[in-house]
Amino acid sequence: MNQSLLGASLCALALIAPAVHAHEAGDILLRAGAITVNPKADSGHVKVDQGPLAGTNLGGKATMSSDTQLGLNFAYMLTNHIGIELLAATPFEHDVKIKNTTLGAANGKLGSLKHLPPTLSIVYYPLDSKSAFQPYVGAGINYTWIYDEHVGSRAEQAGFSNFKAENSWGWAAQIGADYMINDKWMINGQVRYIDISTKATVDNNALAAGTRAKVNVDVDPMVYMVGIGYKF
Repeated sequence: MNQSLLGASLCALALIAPAVHAHEAGDILLRAGAITVNPKADSGHVKVDQGPLAGTNLGGKATMSSDTQLGLNFAYMLTNHIGIELLAATPFEHDVKIKNTTLGAANGKLGSLKHLPPTLSIVYYPLDSKSAFQPYVGAGINYTWIYDEHVGSRAEQAGFSNFKAENSWGWAAQIGADYMINDKWMINGQVRYIDISTKATVDNNALAAGTRAKVNVDVDPMVYMVGIGYKF
């Protein structure tokens, strides 16, 4: 997604904004659109932490692919300028890859996982409620539920099994803007940073019985969403 183009479009809309009533205390906002999670995935080295090879540093890094799903925002305006917002989405799925380890069989696609990242935020709208253009900033807390982890077919053939990743608590920050088409409908764009850290583990009894490797991953994705909204 081109952030510069998004920003220019929102500014242009602000210049031609009609006179409407935007967000006011007591309003409920529902937004829906395409949401992309783009992980930074800065990981530590892959290490053997269980079995006869425990303590072996295999080096390398873990990476994760991006994914786009249906995003949903539910917001309630506590005042004309402050709201509380919940981010939800359909499940994201990411490929997990390992590269540059000293164990050649570990390199490549390890497997995949799914996650849900509900995020609760306090959001501040600085402009008057009569402005059709409503930029905002927000901050809050995220819980990432990771599930349905499984190894890929190539990794399974190399002896890998029992791929697991821990759930995560972290903070989140966002910027965004609504443009009111009329008193009810709006166009929305938003960018978020979410602090997600996990520890992934995987077994490989082909190396030695009871062998388990682990890697700590700072997923820390940038999250982009563009969609439409409705005010109740």
